Amino acid sequence: MYNTILVPIDISEDDLTHMVIPYVQAHTALNTAKVHFLTVIPSQPYYSSLGLAYSVEMPKMKEFQHAALSKLDEIVKQFKIPADKIQTHAVTGSPKDQILKLAEMVSADLIIIASHKPDISTYLLGSNAAAVVRHAKCPVLVVR
Repeated sequence: MYNTILVPIDISEDDLTHMVIPYVQAHTALNTAKVHFLTVIPSQPYYSSLGLAYSVEMPKMKEFQHAALSKLDEIVKQFKIPADKIQTHAVTGSPKDQILKLAEMVSADLIIIASHKPDISTYLLGSNAAAVVRHAKCPVLVVR
């Protein structure tokens, strides 16, 4: 039984999100766990890959985080978890570092993370998932 579950979501990767939905729902079936959904905005701007509007000027980071959080809130509705059991977060930085930081901050009992199919550079897991598995202080369920 898990009390606090962290689910990192890449808001630009719908396929990865759909992969984790059944696992998150299975681990929250008793409605006792609080689920923290996290999206991380990389430090360098590449708006189109995040599915957000492109601007010639660098948008104010708060506005960018607000847009990412709004998109995350829409994605989270697909999970069919009671609203009082959900908290969403949008932060800026390195995905693996921010996932590990939030896991510590919320005292996560479990991290459920999707991973890309491996290629020659990552061999077994995506680099973010591999770093989370390697450094997390709680169990990590990797879905691929």
